[in-house]
Amino acid sequence: MAIEKSAKIYVAGHSGLVGSAVVRKLQSLGYSNLLLRTHSDLDLINQSAVDAFFAAEKPHYVILSAAKVGGIHANNTYPADFITINLQIQTNVITSSFAHGVKKLLFLGSSCIYPKFAPQPIKEEALLTGPLEPTNEWYAVAKIAGIKMCQAHRLQYKFDAISAMPTNLYGPNDNFHPENSHVLPALLRRFHEAKLRGDEKVVVWGSGTPLREFLHVDDLADAVVFLMENYSDLEHVNVGSGKEVTIKELAELVKEVVGFEGELVWDSSKPDGTPRKLMDNSKIESLGWLPKISLRDGLVDTYKWYLDNVQL
Repeated sequence: MAIEKSAKIYVAGHSGLVGSAVVRKLQSLGYSNLLLRTHSDLDLINQSAVDAFFAAEKPHYVILSAAKVGGIHANNTYPADFITINLQIQTNVITSSFAHGVKKLLFLGSSCIYPKFAPQPIKEEALLTGPLEPTNEWYAVAKIAGIKMCQAHRLQYKFDAISAMPTNLYGPNDNFHPENSHVLPALLRRFHEAKLRGDEKVVVWGSGTPLREFLHVDDLADAVVFLMENYSDLEHVNVGSGKEVTIKELAELVKEVVGFEGELVWDSSKPDGTPRKLMDNSKIESLGWLPKISLRDGLVDTYKWYLDNVQL
């Protein structure tokens, strides 16, 4: 089902890492009727405001990428905020989308929905088969509820609501904050600042042996449009790169891309985290989608964006 170029498409969370990439992708494909609202324009936890927006604008399609996000520290410090705000955002957008005749909605979740000890690579059917990772369970429970809301509306009302679960993302508009960013942007910033200071070494936590999967956010945006046009079913869909690297390989690659010429030192007294986390990508691949951006090319692109937009 091709989306008509004149369609009104509401991208919720358009200023974030995912939402901004979706907007770039849609604009590059010639979609000009995008509905974009900042938090100050439209507070998604305000049910009456969300319903009034849908009643007035009548979007044809909705991509729901808005969420309260954060790292382990934020999840542990504000568990009530993480579960409540995300449940409110999802509930308001999904119910208003259905009530006001949206043709199709795509809900974006996160790989943290899966059990902590799910078999690797993680298949879609691993959902709800075991306990979650405690450090982000509040966020994960909200995201699982979002998947189930989409499924429930499909089952009861035949509403065309689908869900996509991306792996670890990176790219333009990522969070490069020194304390609460994820591993890839954190490494990029640390190597860059060490290069500027002329440091002789950079110390990285752990042994460097854990395996992680990374997907450039522009690949995810490509997958979002692909799923909107090619998928309509009950089960959520994993979106990954299908490739994993050790943290050591990642750090070496970031060091090379940034041009830091000092030494890379591993502090093995610090924790490694989960030894492996890889999504099974076979479902979306069987539909005909594959990622296009290599990790190296993606890092070069992200570092350029960082230099143009973040560097102090």
